[in-house]
Amino acid sequence: MSRTFPKTARVVFERESTRYGNFVDNIRLYVRGGCGGMGLPRLGGQGGNGGDVWVMAKNGVTLKQIKDKHPDKRFTAAVGSNSSIHALRGSKGEDAQIFSQTGICVTTDDGRIIGELNNEGDKLLVARGGHGGSLHSGFLPSKGQTRQIRLDLKLIADVGLVGFPNAGKSSLLTALSHAKPKIASYPFTTLRPEIGKITYDDHRQVSVADLPGLIEGAHVNKGMGHKFLKHVERTKQIMFVVDVCGFQLASTTPVRSAFETVLLLTKELELYKEELLSKPSILVINKMDLPEAEDKLRELQEQLENQEESGRHLPDDVKPRSPVHFTNIVPVSASTGFGLSVLKSFIRQSLEEQDVIQTESQRSERLLKLRRQISAPSLPSWGNPHVV
Repeated sequence: MSRTFPKTARVVFERESTRYGNFVDNIRLYVRGGCGGMGLPRLGGQGGNGGDVWVMAKNGVTLKQIKDKHPDKRFTAAVGSNSSIHALRGSKGEDAQIFSQTGICVTTDDGRIIGELNNEGDKLLVARGGHGGSLHSGFLPSKGQTRQIRLDLKLIADVGLVGFPNAGKSSLLTALSHAKPKIASYPFTTLRPEIGKITYDDHRQVSVADLPGLIEGAHVNKGMGHKFLKHVERTKQIMFVVDVCGFQLASTTPVRSAFETVLLLTKELELYKEELLSKPSILVINKMDLPEAEDKLRELQEQLENQEESGRHLPDDVKPRSPVHFTNIVPVSASTGFGLSVLKSFIRQSLEEQDVIQTESQRSERLLKLRRQISAPSLPSWGNPHVV
């Protein structure tokens, strides 16, 4: 599928306010529905139900704000009013609402998913209020539901940058979006996600997330572990960023070539959640301005073309179960700007092709569902002599 893209792209970075300094992507809350109101036995009056507790998605709110505004992290709905001679049916207690940002997965303490908040205005019932006292309960009310819940943020972005520490992800985000994440020559510089936005000349925007660097064993929660990997789940595509000269975390750890780095990154994603590898992926070979980069790039390309043979000498815990495939392999230099215009075009092309495929897939599913409904009309049993 061929498309024409703007030669240049104007890039804008949008950063959340630094008023709430530390990044928070998971909080635990105590929620309790309101108790029901008392019934009135002598007149058969029914007490009002207790209020419910809801979590509602709202733009401009962060988990850090919830944590700061409600340090006790307790949310309780109001009690239902008692039945009286003036109002035999008591009124319902006022609901409690917890406003949160979009991209939230709400779970119970044991990990059961209650639901997700993906769009502004989405809401979930997390604690139901108790019933008011009535004839069936001896006019005694019931208590509201009590539980511990977790609000877990999973960033929503078009593209997520995946790489080992010091691969140049932050530098690449800066070059693509004029963002200003922390950059240094030591491994762990990205300790919180940074999101930049590429705005093309036709005003199309693509969000790119720089996520904390992985280390070997991230799938078992080493290093940033699950705190990082969960954010990959909601990105539409994955961009692997690899240092063309390889990677070494510390003097006590083995030196990994660029080819081994690609395999290890893939293996970590595979072990954490294999479905992540079904996402379209772009491989970015960074630091092409370094000496011997051209030779290293040719070696990597040959190894990727013959993965089984090239990885024969590697231990099984390094190699993914299936060969690695990328929609595009792009050599760049974040420091000099080499290859960035090509990368921007590939990012947009890949996303648009994915949108077309998803639209066609959804259309096919709707047509198939409609055909099934038409081909299997429901017949009343009284009109069909063969139905027993």
